[in-house]
Amino acid sequence: QVQLVESGGGLVQPGGSLRLSCAASRSIFSFYTMGWYRQTAGKEREFVATITSGARTNYADSVKGRFTISRDNDKNTVYLQMNSLKPGDTAVYYCTAGPGILWGQGTQVTVSS
Repeated sequence: QVQLVESGGGLVQPGGSLRLSCAASRSIFSFYTMGWYRQTAGKEREFVATITSGARTNYADSVKGRFTISRDNDKNTVYLQMNSLKPGDTAVYYCTAGPGILWGQGTQVTVSS
């Protein structure tokens, strides 16, 4: 069974940076569009970014110019580099394959001074 495991979340001050990683447990990773979504309490999960198997990317307007999604097919890993973080970026971040076919367990990102 394929699993997605996120890491890299934590507490960071406004203006800081974090890099999230998502490792897939099997080599089918290279065939899927991968993505990151986020969710805060009481709200629906929202789109952050996706990257196709051909490395074409798409971003939510709220993160354009600040976040960068990338993938390493040899390592079965997708990354989300987050710069210039704002308190409004605070959420649980989820990795997904498909997207929406498989989900990771989520990693908490908190932006606060």
